[in-house]
Amino acid sequence: MNQIVVGSQNPVKINAVKAHFHGEVIGVDVDSGVADQPWGDEETLLGAKQRARAALDKGEASIGIGLEGGVQVIENILYVCNWGALVDKHGAEIIAGGARFPLPENIKKKMEEGQVLGPVISEYASRADVSKKEGAIGIFTDGTVSRTDMYEHLVSLLFGQYQFQLR
Repeated sequence: MNQIVVGSQNPVKINAVKAHFHGEVIGVDVDSGVADQPWGDEETLLGAKQRARAALDKGEASIGIGLEGGVQVIENILYVCNWGALVDKHGAEIIAGGARFPLPENIKKKMEEGQVLGPVISEYASRADVSKKEGAIGIFTDGTVSRTDMYEHLVSLLFGQYQFQLR
């Protein structure tokens, strides 16, 4: 594989891709085309797809990857959701969904007021840039699972499906 471009400059997302792909992996700043805080699977998945396509369009990459985190309400509980998309220069599109975990009610209220999860979690945990480090999942699993781990799982699903299609 040649160059792989991640549709983000967030080190968590770039490192998750680097853990699974051999070759050059770079992150580029692209617009997800969705709200800063995606709500629901559809909007979050759309953000991942649009990041992947925009990343592929930037330069000579053979693969573009988009990773997007969002939130959704299920049975009146707010959960984190996340989606990944892989597209290649030949038109392949691979999709995968990842872990879900509940958030406390006080965070749900802030999110419903229009706030974005990253800053809300940073304030909650009294730590700067949580979204570029352990993420909400790292906070609420006491470090057992990090945001990088969560995205690595998504990238594993994307990569495995892609390899299967290449056979």
